[in-house]
Amino acid sequence: MGYLPIQDYGIIGNMRSVALVGINGSIDWFCFPHFDSPSMFGRLIDENKGGYFNISPKDDDYKSKQFYWPDTNVLITRFSVEGGIVDMTDYMPVGEDVKDEMDYHIVRRIKGVHGKVRMKLECNPAFNYARDDHGLELTKKGAIFKTKDLTMGLSSNFDLEAKERKNEVYTEFDISEEETMVFVWHKVKSKEDCLTFSVDQAESSFVETIRYWRSWLKKSQYKGRWREMVNRSALILKLLTFEPTGAIVAAPTCSLPESIGGDRNWDYRYTWIRDAAFTVYAFMRIGFTEEASQFMNWIVERCNESPDSGSLQIMYGIDGRHDLTEETLDHLEGYRKSGPVRIGNGAYDQLQLDIYGEMMDSAYLYNKYGSPIPYGTWQALSKTIDWVCRNWQREDEGIWEVRGGKHHFTYSKMMCWVALDRAIRLSMKRSLPSDLDRWRNVRDDIYNDIIQKGWNSKKQAFSQFYESDTLDASVLMMPMVFFMSPTDPLMIKTLEAITRPPSKGGLVSNSLVYRYNTSESSDGLSSDEGTFNICTFWLVEALTRAGKHDREKLDLARLIFEQMLGYSNHLGMFSEEIGLSGEALGNTPQAFTHLALISSAYNLNRQLDLP
Repeated sequence: MGYLPIQDYGIIGNMRSVALVGINGSIDWFCFPHFDSPSMFGRLIDENKGGYFNISPKDDDYKSKQFYWPDTNVLITRFSVEGGIVDMTDYMPVGEDVKDEMDYHIVRRIKGVHGKVRMKLECNPAFNYARDDHGLELTKKGAIFKTKDLTMGLSSNFDLEAKERKNEVYTEFDISEEETMVFVWHKVKSKEDCLTFSVDQAESSFVETIRYWRSWLKKSQYKGRWREMVNRSALILKLLTFEPTGAIVAAPTCSLPESIGGDRNWDYRYTWIRDAAFTVYAFMRIGFTEEASQFMNWIVERCNESPDSGSLQIMYGIDGRHDLTEETLDHLEGYRKSGPVRIGNGAYDQLQLDIYGEMMDSAYLYNKYGSPIPYGTWQALSKTIDWVCRNWQREDEGIWEVRGGKHHFTYSKMMCWVALDRAIRLSMKRSLPSDLDRWRNVRDDIYNDIIQKGWNSKKQAFSQFYESDTLDASVLMMPMVFFMSPTDPLMIKTLEAITRPPSKGGLVSNSLVYRYNTSESSDGLSSDEGTFNICTFWLVEALTRAGKHDREKLDLARLIFEQMLGYSNHLGMFSEEIGLSGEALGNTPQAFTHLALISSAYNLNRQLDLP
């Protein structure tokens, strides 16, 4: 079969895990029961060993298209063959009835639209990242797959007449106009627990799932331009939320490469402190206060867990666990042979000073737009701010989690300034107890330090780290966090330097933005990478803010934003990066990208409406 392009997938989910469904009808990624659990369908990272669950026409000469049922995360894959059309509806039930692992179902409903189509079903799981063997027992209307630790069932509303083929299920069936067949993938305890979904039950479950997603999306207050893309981003972010704790995974996949054949393959199924401010801001701005509140509570819990020193890890498990030890799965080849396949993330114990700024900014924003933070939370935050006062001068690994050694990264210093600035503002606004004189002095020291050491007179721009000639797109955040006016000459010059093409020392290639030049940066990795989607949206925001007094920059911001929307896949979904041929690269869908899309759309739309 070969690997599908990364952009040829859609997702379904239940706020515990997601499944990636290819435009060819194959589920090639599904971890159970949670985002960061081992995969049981993992063809995405090894086409031969990874496992999959495919339903498609038997005749490979078919056409297909995918779309979401409007305003939902219910995915439709439409197959067209000569003389027939079939719709496959994929979803995972959500809502109050989803209480534990026994309620986590993938429902695949096949409906004949026109004519008669011969279909095939192949269910070939590979449990525990293809490390665990399983037994197979066929039942009258399904099959039981059993490992030493887990038993899963494939159930149907009709007799499968399945054939066992190397511990997989294969069956063929005809589906005619107005006929419906239902398949359910779910956990079972024994053969007797195997579900039988009738057509009526499937219809009822479908309707309830549609109702849930539409009811949730109604909370959105965004009425501006590009509303459909903003809503889709919100729906994707909701899917990436781990409902039991409120944490949001950076992406639901692992080891999808940032360059084909390269070694930049990471596990993103965890929650970064860095995402906090972006998440709270994006959700609050468009009306999803409950999600912002839940994530804020998760952040506060991590602060309360921190040692007496007040330091934090850069990322945690979705359940709050601290140990994310990285390992490689050498028995898997990786997407298009782009090994190594990594699970866990070795960066979890890195020092990345910027996280304190993002955390404090999220607390400030939530206090301003959500509800006042309680005293206990302020105590935990104050302890962290005191830690920043003692440690901001240290070198760190930076926002991009480089593995080539520590530096004085400009972005890290800037976000330390943000941490102090927001703490001061919050303390004064709420009259909360604090060591204001010390905090002000440290804040001002950081500011002066960045101006004196972060500015590169040769490049006429702020550099990636002190005494470096490398540009970095992260400094585009300066006006967004109010470190510097968007019209300050230093910011304008930095913007001009970054927006030059790479051949002239810049980072922008036809509106797409690289995070930095990999050939100039000692990041400890050898391979190249694509342009970073979030950086393109950061450029849009920087231009938008500068465009308040310069219509030409505002028009350019809109042009770049609308061009960027064209790089989403057929479902409005973005991965982490875009390759040289316009293909999606990196883990997908990427929460950071969709958060930045919402933020840039909100601010650009507002600026365009001003006289």
